[in-house]
Amino acid sequence: MSGTQISSDGLPPSRKKALFRAWHRGTKEMDLLLGTFADAHLATLSETDFAEFERLMDVPDRDLFAWIIDREETPGNYDTPLFRQVKAFHTQPGGLVMR
Repeated sequence: MSGTQISSDGLPPSRKKALFRAWHRGTKEMDLLLGTFADAHLATLSETDFAEFERLMDVPDRDLFAWIIDREETPGNYDTPLFRQVKAFHTQPGGLVMR
């Protein structure tokens, strides 16, 4: 997968940048996890959730991946409704993370 499957046309510059960053994390696993979530939800996130998504993108890949797959406990300051939405997006039936 080479990146976003949606067009960034019509997105504000900050969300275009976030979409690019979500697909260019550094590890292919996190590209897929955050990139596909961004494709599906970035355009409709509230400003509060968008700010939280940007904050999540500052977490190192190793840590964020471990939280999503339940290898490590998610720190309380990151266990937010938006993080739980990202996690649920990938752990529900048909998601990218197999349990």
